[in-house]
Amino acid sequence: MPSSLADHAFISNSRGAALVDRSGCIDWLCLPQFDSAACFAALLGTEEHGCWSLAPAGGPRQPESLHSEQRYRQDTLVVDCDMETSAGRVRVSDCMPIDPDCAEVVRVVRGLTGRVPMRMLFRPRFGYGAQVPRIQARGGAWVATAGETAVALDASVPLHVEGSDIIADFEIGAGDCVTFAMTLADGCPPPDPPLDPQAALDSCERWWRDWMNRCEYDGPWRGAVSRSLLTLKGLIYDPTGGIIAAPTTSLPEIVGGVRNWDYRYCWLRDAAFTLLALLGNGYRDEAEKWRDWLVDAVRRDPFTMHVLYRIDCGIEVPERELDWLPGYRGSRPVRVGNAANEQFQLDTRGEVMDVLHIGRQNGLHLADDAWDLQVALLEELERRWREADHGIWEMRGNTAHFVHSKVLAWVAFDRGVCAARDRCSAERAEHWSRICGDIREDVMRHGFDGERGIFVQRYGAGDLDASLLLLPLVGFVAADSPEAIATVDAIRADLTVDGGLLRRYRNDIGLDGLPGHEGAFLPCSFWLVDNLALSGRVDQARKLFEHLLTLCNHVGLMTEEWDTARGEMLGNIPQALSHVGLLNSARILSDIERRSRKPPQAARPERRAGQDGATGTRRARRTVERHQHTPSLSEDST
Repeated sequence: MPSSLADHAFISNSRGAALVDRSGCIDWLCLPQFDSAACFAALLGTEEHGCWSLAPAGGPRQPESLHSEQRYRQDTLVVDCDMETSAGRVRVSDCMPIDPDCAEVVRVVRGLTGRVPMRMLFRPRFGYGAQVPRIQARGGAWVATAGETAVALDASVPLHVEGSDIIADFEIGAGDCVTFAMTLADGCPPPDPPLDPQAALDSCERWWRDWMNRCEYDGPWRGAVSRSLLTLKGLIYDPTGGIIAAPTTSLPEIVGGVRNWDYRYCWLRDAAFTLLALLGNGYRDEAEKWRDWLVDAVRRDPFTMHVLYRIDCGIEVPERELDWLPGYRGSRPVRVGNAANEQFQLDTRGEVMDVLHIGRQNGLHLADDAWDLQVALLEELERRWREADHGIWEMRGNTAHFVHSKVLAWVAFDRGVCAARDRCSAERAEHWSRICGDIREDVMRHGFDGERGIFVQRYGAGDLDASLLLLPLVGFVAADSPEAIATVDAIRADLTVDGGLLRRYRNDIGLDGLPGHEGAFLPCSFWLVDNLALSGRVDQARKLFEHLLTLCNHVGLMTEEWDTARGEMLGNIPQALSHVGLLNSARILSDIERRSRKPPQAARPERRAGQDGATGTRRARRTVERHQHTPSLSEDST
């Protein structure tokens, strides 16, 4: 059985990615791209589905007497794992060098004390564990080949082959160093001059620290913020700027369940949150490249907008099941590809328009044809905003008129009004402003429960949904308005599972078309932090935020969900949207707390949020405008 999700660190070269557990085993690796078929897939099966173990001798998962401590080197994605046995202590350091002409994975072993017998087991299994390669010697290295896929392994100690595995048995004493380097070998010659793994590791460490030095965040929780930024950078596909949701597939939303999805793609929905997180911490280049990737993907066919795209802007992600893999802790099926890409999700138009608006606000250069793209998007949306859709949570049951979807349609036209005014297109601004008013009226008539004073999940039903927490964050309502506060409180009462953590929605109503249930959804819990902070309940927001930080694993990574019953991680790891939520909540809280430390301009009693009617609403809107994706135009566009 694979080690638990929490036992893993993440390494990346901004093209492919791997997970390495604290026993020294790489049990997930996709190369040359994030969405390539894994050559190590033990995480979703057994060691027979591919792994690379490097640890004191005693078997792939190590003797029970082994004590290990895994950590990142400060401000890097270089991982050190100190392992101690009765014979002594060693350190295994892992990284994926950034240089595209260098090795894909480098592993360096150093002896710290004593003299420790070691074993290296290199067991590639291509095609997600389905293809056993043949092993041949080539140019001083061993090459594993299956079909058109090949990887080479080189080492500073002798290697031998046992069947389809490459083995090294050696001893390492204090001060000794042994190196291993894995490269792609698909017709590629070996590096010239030969690779120096230690130099590659040192260079990788410097590269990450240089990148981290650009961070402009100066508030509390610096460690968590830095780790989240590094994780986000590791999920960016450097050749295009696309950002994947996670580097893994089919890690379950509940152990033993069927809610297992492939997240190695770029979701439009996450774009605005991600752009805000990057810009808010000083990473303008990455933000602009991400925005450019999104524009390039969408403008290829703006009338058939997809939910998610490949890192190269492609749209073909057919979903299939890998029946030879038993799944993480028996959670089947294991899926690759994602059928959600064929759904109609109304809200994606709002996310794209929001990103373009954020870019304009922050002076990001935008090609001239972006205006034509926006016009095309809004013309299509004008025809379709009244349709039912599958919603933000990609329901696999029936479609519905989800309130979040309608509000994001409002966002699209609201941002369109801004764009039209920037281009002095008064006629379009007036027309889109009228549509904003129509959508708002529709939402308030069908998606607002007047008796309870709250927004609901979908038209014609009284259910709650954590996506409603986004309404204040996109400017549809003020965060301290009575409607927003009442909705937040109703969501907390209905969807809280433990310690303030939220479910996305209730699974017992059968709307999503899937059996079983799921854990608490961490991005929603960060949205709750934002709502509490922006509505004046800063102490509650900070308490929840600091509780969320305790759900990071030992190296600061977060998954998508949390099993409150078992107290363990659920879902794909690391999850970009969870780390983006952490970054944005940290920025909101630190900005609010920084302002609260400034001396007041006038000695007058402070009113509670929402207590002083229209004045309080305007003040809340100004507060939200400093922290939400973009300013709301609701007052003058409707």
